[in-house]
Amino acid sequence: MSTRIERLVTSGQFTLDGGTWDVDNNVWIVGDDHEVIVIDAAHDADAIVEAVGDRRLTAIVCTHAHNDHIDAAPALAERTGATIWLHHDDLPLWKQTHPDREPDAWLQDGQVIEAAGADLTVLHTPGHAPGAVCLYDPGLATVFTGDTLFQGGPGATGRSYSHFPTIIDSIRDRLLALPPETKVLTGHGDPTTVGAEAPHLEEWIARGH
Repeated sequence: MSTRIERLVTSGQFTLDGGTWDVDNNVWIVGDDHEVIVIDAAHDADAIVEAVGDRRLTAIVCTHAHNDHIDAAPALAERTGATIWLHHDDLPLWKQTHPDREPDAWLQDGQVIEAAGADLTVLHTPGHAPGAVCLYDPGLATVFTGDTLFQGGPGATGRSYSHFPTIIDSIRDRLLALPPETKVLTGHGDPTTVGAEAPHLEEWIARGH
């Protein structure tokens, strides 16, 4: 049974530092006809449950703990029995959204999460958030970057818990080192590739944001 990647777009709000913005989020569903994982349970547990269908959801992997990426995670876990995974460095952000419910398990750099033929290696890529991670599957030639790298540059670093030099180091050392043909599937917006973004690193550094 071949492993496939499905994208579900959900809509809601991102809230941090006293501001609120309307956002559309990518929810990535990775697996086959029987078993899947969800990357970033954003906004709408009902829509995610519908997209998963009758397949077994084994894990909800959070690329980071900004509310728009995790707000539906506890409800989705409750309905499916899936395990919520987060990097421990993002626990303070997580608690802003879910003060009474901790994640079930902690992501570690280098860990491999397996689901239905996918082998997703956790890459700790701080900068947008302290516990931000990307998930790389060489067999699928794909990296899920959350809000670390987008088509056109790094994720935002102008708010609490973020740091521009750190995200640049993460992108340079962890993501641009991947094969250029690697598909970059992002937390918002359209996909890109490592090769399309790599030539622009110095421009991003010069812009400084």
